[in-house]
Amino acid sequence: MRKQQSGKNRAGMRAAFTLIEVLLAIAMISLLAFIVVTNVDKTLTGGQTSITKSFVNGSLSTPMMTFKLAMGRYPTTEEGLNALLQAPDGTEDRWTGPYVRDLPKDPWGNPYQYACPATKSKDGYDIWSMGPDGKSGTDDDIGNW
Repeated sequence: MRKQQSGKNRAGMRAAFTLIEVLLAIAMISLLAFIVVTNVDKTLTGGQTSITKSFVNGSLSTPMMTFKLAMGRYPTTEEGLNALLQAPDGTEDRWTGPYVRDLPKDPWGNPYQYACPATKSKDGYDIWSMGPDGKSGTDDDIGNW
């Protein structure tokens, strides 16, 4: 009878996890969580860049062309993109807008930049986001060029 009890005790001890096994499992789960979080951040940043490229290259091209057809020119740098929302001074008779509902900020919370005549684009105007660093004229700028 004693052999059976000692056999049960051994089997019971074998079924439990040791402290080292538990710590190893926690370490592996932590490592996997770190890898997932790192890759999600890269995916979100890539999505923000794609959204910005689509906005400056596509979404604003039709309102800009419509403004040009009505006014005979693109908005000046001084008028900026706000000329798509409200008539610039002295143009109320020709202005047929608004050409956009609103002007969203870029995914990093900054306003889109505008210049006309263009210095980088073939479109006649430059529209760009300052990118993740929030500074214009750096390598991470995203524009219609």
